[in-house]
Amino acid sequence: MKLDKYEKDILNAYENGKMEPKKPSKALLSKLSKAADNTFKKDKRINIRLSSHDLTGIQKKALRKGIPYQALISGLIHQYVEGDLIEK
Repeated sequence: MKLDKYEKDILNAYENGKMEPKKPSKALLSKLSKAADNTFKKDKRINIRLSSHDLTGIQKKALRKGIPYQALISGLIHQYVEGDLIEK
């Protein structure tokens, strides 16, 4: 992993004992927990038609990853929406 100058300065300060991590407050932990719950909450259902070839391919890839194929599809859609998948 490549660090920029600011990140290197922080890492060096921590490694040299000039910084000590603090435990997050209960309020912050609660806020982060609620954000995580909202992020992963699946509250909408859709129906989609796929070709047999595509569905079989998705199922094989999901099997190799050890996850349900629906989770793979959902993850791919999420990555696309967040801009983590790049179009060719």
